[in-house]
Amino acid sequence: MTNTVNYQKELDQIRKVLGYDFMSMALAEPAEYDYVIRWKYASGNTNDRFKRIVLQSGRGIAGIVFKTGKPFLLSSVQKHVQPDTLFNYPITKMENLNSIGAVPIWNDARVAGVLLGGFRGEEQVTEEMLHALETVARKGIGDLNGKELLLS
Repeated sequence: MTNTVNYQKELDQIRKVLGYDFMSMALAEPAEYDYVIRWKYASGNTNDRFKRIVLQSGRGIAGIVFKTGKPFLLSSVQKHVQPDTLFNYPITKMENLNSIGAVPIWNDARVAGVLLGGFRGEEQVTEEMLHALETVARKGIGDLNGKELLLS
């Protein structure tokens, strides 16, 4: 018997509970010299183009969160992103997102993925909402245990 994790079902539930218009989960995959990060699952998506986005560590929202292991908040794409740098955030363009928050998903003290929530309308992701997203990610999603190495 194989143990298959239904990330899609979990993502749909998380989005419903937290109230985001869109939610996506990116996972790291080993590549030739480093890791690449791909948006694997989405809930509330308008199309499947997000699956074509491939990011290097440190690039794009998922790449930045993956590399730093820190949450990322962009309360207003219009106010805080110059039109000529929008290409650095392909998920916002593909899903027409106006506000996003993203947090690392930890597994055995390593960042294994990124959880992103966003809004298309006027609603904005707040620090409190980002904290709630982080709390969910730290509980673990699927077989990713959410455990970060705490050196305290």
